[in-house]
Amino acid sequence: MSTDNTAAELKLALDMLEKEKEISRDVLFDAIEGSLLKACANHFGKSDNFKVDIDRETCEYHVYVEKTVVMEPEDPAVQISKAEAKEIQPGVKVGDVVRIEVQSKEFGRIAAQNAKSYILQMIREKERDAIYSQYSGKQRSIVSGTVQRRVGENLTINLGKTDAILNENEQVKSENLRPNDRVKVYVLEVKKTEKGSSRILVSRTHKDLVKCLFESEVAEIQDGTVEIKAIVREPGSRSKIAVWSNNPDVDAVGACVGVNSSRVNSVVDELRGEKVDIVNWDENPGRMIENALSPARIVAVFADPDTKIAKVVVPDDQLSLAIGLKGQNARLAAKLTNYKIDIKSETQAKDAPGFRYEDYMFDDDEEYDDEYEYDEEYSDEEVAEEAGTEDDGSEE
Repeated sequence: MSTDNTAAELKLALDMLEKEKEISRDVLFDAIEGSLLKACANHFGKSDNFKVDIDRETCEYHVYVEKTVVMEPEDPAVQISKAEAKEIQPGVKVGDVVRIEVQSKEFGRIAAQNAKSYILQMIREKERDAIYSQYSGKQRSIVSGTVQRRVGENLTINLGKTDAILNENEQVKSENLRPNDRVKVYVLEVKKTEKGSSRILVSRTHKDLVKCLFESEVAEIQDGTVEIKAIVREPGSRSKIAVWSNNPDVDAVGACVGVNSSRVNSVVDELRGEKVDIVNWDENPGRMIENALSPARIVAVFADPDTKIAKVVVPDDQLSLAIGLKGQNARLAAKLTNYKIDIKSETQAKDAPGFRYEDYMFDDDEEYDDEYEYDEEYSDEEVAEEAGTEDDGSEE
């Protein structure tokens, strides 16, 4: 039987574990019961006929051994003589089962230590299970954490109850994350290791990090009024997202930008200055391509849905803006619309009757930067100024 002090200490410990480790009391009581039975097995050689009663309110516990009443016991571990049994429970008969309370101090120091180890092991296992359950449900979403330390080229991010791994290829090259920096990360994968702990992989480069940030900032996205139809990203530099409103009275772009650009600025701040273009999504390929090439003005778009090739004509003074600094605006527009886009100025279009694809066509691969050279009269600084890379990058 447990003493009053033991029960009080046990109750205090359970309250702390339940609060700090978020392990249910039922699980903890099961662990205690299991540890006491294990102590019985270690001390008495078996535990099949031992029972544990625990008061769930006071945490007072009793351990009993059940023995069958016989005239002449052959196995004292499971049998008791009728004479001895009558001293415990008068009126018993041969064949009855009596319960005899076992004082826990009889288990001995080693048995008690084994019981303590068992409880700690159970708690660790349940804690690991709780962490896995919590974070496996957060895959494909964002969580907040604190940069902990650098391990080789990787970073560990403390999520509160466990650490996540931000691998080198999931880090934005332009970000200089330091210990104690607060960041939001996208949960790529949660899996159990051979030892039972959770391995959590996170990302700062995934395009859905931007999507999740807007979902957390824009109430109209949360309630389904506004949908993010497509999103492309060059991490650390620029993103483009196409949005659609299911309510004709709600402006999808305006909802995402927010009053005084408050919503988009919150996303840009979390992305540490990455520019974000927000455009209207359109089922019509021509209009969609026109929107995607924003902020440049478009004169004409000829889109072929079969070949996924589009010809675009822009005013002469908009050519470099449509292409963007090092081709970024056109490259992101191509990825957003899934079209190969041939951009020409009005003068170029008039001077080239055949409008030859091979002269100006580009794909959305990494080689585009070298394949297309915009007019020499535009410097990178001028293109940057025209493209608005000094502002918040959002669509008003």
